[in-house]
Amino acid sequence: MSEVAIRAVGLSKLYHLNKSCGLQQSCIGSLSAPIRTIKSWLGHGIVEKTSEFDANLWALKDVSFDIKRGEVVGIIGPNGAGKSTLLKILSRITDPTEGHVEIQGRVRSLLEVGTGFHPDLTGRENIYLNGAILGLKKAEIGRTFDEIVDFAEVDRFLDTPVKYYSSGMYMRLAFSVAAHLEPDILLVDEVLAVGDAAFQKKSLGKMRHVAREGRTVLFVSHNLQAISVLTNRGLLFSGGRCVSDGPISSVLAQYLHEEMRPDTIYSDGPSRSAPRITRVEVRTSKPGNTQVNDESIEIRFEITTPEPIDGAALSFQVFNSLQQPILHLWTFDSERPMCREIGVFRLVCRIPRLHLYMGDYTLTVHLSERAGGKKYQTIEGICPFKVVMYGKTREFEWKPDACAYLEDCDWEVESASSI
Repeated sequence: MSEVAIRAVGLSKLYHLNKSCGLQQSCIGSLSAPIRTIKSWLGHGIVEKTSEFDANLWALKDVSFDIKRGEVVGIIGPNGAGKSTLLKILSRITDPTEGHVEIQGRVRSLLEVGTGFHPDLTGRENIYLNGAILGLKKAEIGRTFDEIVDFAEVDRFLDTPVKYYSSGMYMRLAFSVAAHLEPDILLVDEVLAVGDAAFQKKSLGKMRHVAREGRTVLFVSHNLQAISVLTNRGLLFSGGRCVSDGPISSVLAQYLHEEMRPDTIYSDGPSRSAPRITRVEVRTSKPGNTQVNDESIEIRFEITTPEPIDGAALSFQVFNSLQQPILHLWTFDSERPMCREIGVFRLVCRIPRLHLYMGDYTLTVHLSERAGGKKYQTIEGICPFKVVMYGKTREFEWKPDACAYLEDCDWEVESASSI
């Protein structure tokens, strides 16, 4: 049997955007969710204007790749990059305009809430319907039926038509069916976008279990933390093209670099009358304002002094997303001479192993004459950066806001003595 589970050769998907007959009408029948999908394309993809009234949009353009059996692949990229269109083609929901796909094995897709469910059928009936679509016999479905129901936590509503389910119930059951019916290939698109924190944690755990079983998984998500832990290979999409294919760590680094925000650097003009902080820059361990926990980070400062300062003091605080101060570091003229004469002074604070917990942070910087003395300047909420736990797996899930700071800790266990 071939080692290749999915082979895509020259995949392209063209949509005709015809203004004269209406955007939705021109595309209806080829999309499962036309309005939402088309809105995501406007401003993305490759648009070719053919006349005053018509335009062509290449949602995918010349995409080729091989995915081996048992590979767990993360598909990342900005909205409208072509990720969901790719999964729709792999799921046979839509056909490519050019190119072809070869798939070896049973495919199960979870592309949106309730994919593959019939609204008038009950939860029980939809479980058996989805199993039958995968080619499973009733007895095979029955063996995992209780696990599906327990995971989805919908036992009270099992004999209720799913059209009466909430979106959370829909998603829980849809994910549980997809993960437990053991397809050879599992395609998942933003499954973590719906549901509460407890469901998201359970879903991540189940996907990790699915991956360990050796099944092929394609996972589309904007949750880069989940992508980094669950997958070992990445495909980066931009403008309908696959622009990078390789180890997930390098693909994530490229994506973050391309998405880098300019506000990691604070700058201001000098003053003629008073000392001023004219530049602050955070240099994170990864591109795109992204700092990996337990890796080094640099904070660089530039102070312009039109007149000498008698005992300068520079400090900065790190604030979390709730605007709570988490870390405070400082330096004084008495420790390292600075700003004693007219000119520009540059300082660097290096933290060899930053132990901030995952989350979003900003800096607040203070410049004064002596600690607690005359205050020259306070700059708040600058240089935003994100701390992540890429590649750091645990038996429990990393969760935002679980704690604020991590620090080195040494433990010693003494030999037990008998009583």
